[in-house]
Amino acid sequence: MSSTQRPTDIQLHQKSRILELRYSDGSHFELPCEYLRVYSPSAEVRGHGPGQEVLQVGKEDVNITAIEPVGNYAVKLVFSDGHDTGIYDWDYLYKLGTEQERLWQDYLERLQQAGYERRTH
Repeated sequence: MSSTQRPTDIQLHQKSRILELRYSDGSHFELPCEYLRVYSPSAEVRGHGPGQEVLQVGKEDVNITAIEPVGNYAVKLVFSDGHDTGIYDWDYLYKLGTEQERLWQDYLERLQQAGYERRTH
């Protein structure tokens, strides 16, 4: 198993709704709050098993209102829509960063299949 990449810096840019993560290996990710919200690792979003995922819609304007440390392995993100049950461990955040383009395209395709038209600003 690969060793966990722990962020060396986490900054929330509320105005642009971006969570910025930097790592000691030089990786740098700018993850939109909407992306983090729709890929929340919570049971509410993921379901309790494969195929039980719940497509999140209408999250274009969601923001992060708090970042709470969870031990030395994760953060809990509190979102402006009241969602606060996702625990984002370091490995999951790194995966969201490294696979951002593919995961975001997958999300947009699932929205389209569901007939949801995402608002853009």
